[in-house]
Amino acid sequence: MTGQAPVSRQDLIDFVVNEARLLDAKRFEAWNALFTDDAYYWVPLIPDQEDALNHTSHMYEDKLLRELRIERLKSPRAFSQQPPSRCHHLLQTPTVEAFDAAGNRFVVRTEFHYTESQGDELQFYVGTIIYHLSLVDGALRMTLKRVNLLNCDAALPAVQLFI
Repeated sequence: MTGQAPVSRQDLIDFVVNEARLLDAKRFEAWNALFTDDAYYWVPLIPDQEDALNHTSHMYEDKLLRELRIERLKSPRAFSQQPPSRCHHLLQTPTVEAFDAAGNRFVVRTEFHYTESQGDELQFYVGTIIYHLSLVDGALRMTLKRVNLLNCDAALPAVQLFI
C-alpha cells in the first residue's frame, strides 16, 4: 500500500452503496470494473457454505463469466430479456467487519432486500452480502462478493441480473 491514500471506514461504506447503484442503473461494465481480475461473484446454494469449489452454488462467476453475462444482457437477441429486467437494491447500513490497512484487506457486510422486475413479474430476495475488498492502484476493488440468500436452499427462479 506504499504511496496509496489511506482508506477510511466511510470509504468502504460508500463503495458498497455505489456498487448497488451501479447495478440498479444497469451500468454493468462499470460494476464489473470494481472487481479485481481474479475476483469471484458468489451466491452459495446452502447456508454457511464453506467454499464454492467443492459444493454446487447458485452462481460462482469469475471475470470471464461475469463478462459473458453482461454481453448477453446487452444483446437485443437475448430472449430471456424480452422485456428487459430491472432491479432495485435496498441496503441496510453497511458495517465494516475487518479493517486491516497494513494487510490491504477489508471486509464489509450489508443486509439487503433485492427486487427484480420483468414485465408483470417481481422476484424478491433477502439476505446478506459480504464484500472482500482491497486497494488496487489507489482504488477499492472487490476480491470477492458473496451473496448469502436467506432462502438459498430453496428452488429459486433464475436471477437475470446481479444481486
